[in-house]
Amino acid sequence: MKKLNLRHVMKKTMVWVAAALLFASCNNPEAGGGDESEEPVAARAIWSAQQANDWYATQPWYVGANFLPSTAINQLEMWQAETFDTATIDKELGLAASIGMNVMRVYLHDLVFKNDEQGFYDRINKFLEIADRHKIKILFTIFDSCWDPFPKAGKQRDPKPFTHNSGWMQSPGQAVLKDSTQYPALEQYVKSIVGKFANDQRIIAWDVWNEPDNMTGASYEKVEIPNKVALVLPLLKKTFEWARSANPSQPLTSGVWAGNWEADSTLKPLERLQLEESDIVSFHCYDDSVTLRKKINQLKRYNKPMWCTEYMARPNKSTFQSSLPIGKEYKVAMINWGFVDGKSQTIYPWDSWTKTYTGEPPLWFHDIFRKDGTPYKQEEVAFIKSMTGKQ
Repeated sequence: MKKLNLRHVMKKTMVWVAAALLFASCNNPEAGGGDESEEPVAARAIWSAQQANDWYATQPWYVGANFLPSTAINQLEMWQAETFDTATIDKELGLAASIGMNVMRVYLHDLVFKNDEQGFYDRINKFLEIADRHKIKILFTIFDSCWDPFPKAGKQRDPKPFTHNSGWMQSPGQAVLKDSTQYPALEQYVKSIVGKFANDQRIIAWDVWNEPDNMTGASYEKVEIPNKVALVLPLLKKTFEWARSANPSQPLTSGVWAGNWEADSTLKPLERLQLEESDIVSFHCYDDSVTLRKKINQLKRYNKPMWCTEYMARPNKSTFQSSLPIGKEYKVAMINWGFVDGKSQTIYPWDSWTKTYTGEPPLWFHDIFRKDGTPYKQEEVAFIKSMTGKQ
């Protein structure tokens, strides 16, 4: 009888131990379990101007490009396992380093995460390893409202000849944006990606949403939903909150790009949200030097570091020679659109969606290098090197 009781006690003890271990693993992400049982951790606050400026005081002046390997037509082709081209990435980031660039803005996509979460982490880490070898920091962009609103995973279409960004995809796509029941999946994506790399020093910042109120102009405006901005506005707010809940060591931002920023009263509601929620101020400027300086001065009232995350459209008089000196004067990080002419075909202007081109345009719109690595304009590359101090 005593022996039977002892066995009974041992059996109950083992059950309790197993239950305790299971509970612990479920509450410890590193043990392989989920984090559904965790007590919610308060999201970190938006950085104050003092915090942002203290951080920026330790940083160099950043100069770089929006980066897509020339062998990819869009974010999906860049990141999916079948087309993740490390050889081209390494070669082209080497070109960037050779002219003194020290940052690249790079777009992610929620569908890659949805279909291959661990593989996406692995490829992001591999990309960061390559960038780090070239001493280049990465600004990741999480969501994007530009171009094709109907992204599909898998093999991507071929480029439409002579057409600017003929295969770039929005993230999230229109179907997800219209269906709030899919927002929890977006929340998981944002929290997981930012959380996974929240303390990764190879990442300099997170751009949570690119041009969130962009209605895509002549390219896709006929198929855009009229209430797109009304749907994006609360989701952008949530995206900032999701990203901050992961307590990233890096700053968050979302760049204003079209509007009148001279006073709080002239801001659109979405622009006000972008600027109020951002740890650092970012903006786009595809205009001449006078306009660039004007925009910088308009945004100085926030007293935070400024990043120009898109510029350089040669026919618009937005060039390296017109823009980089102003950026350096104000220590505004300068990230131009386009790097190596490739499947995105951004040497062609925006009007290539409505105007027929049959060959290389007389003046490239974006991009710096040809596919073989030779500069489009040698004097431009020499100028960039003179600004970055690259010998």
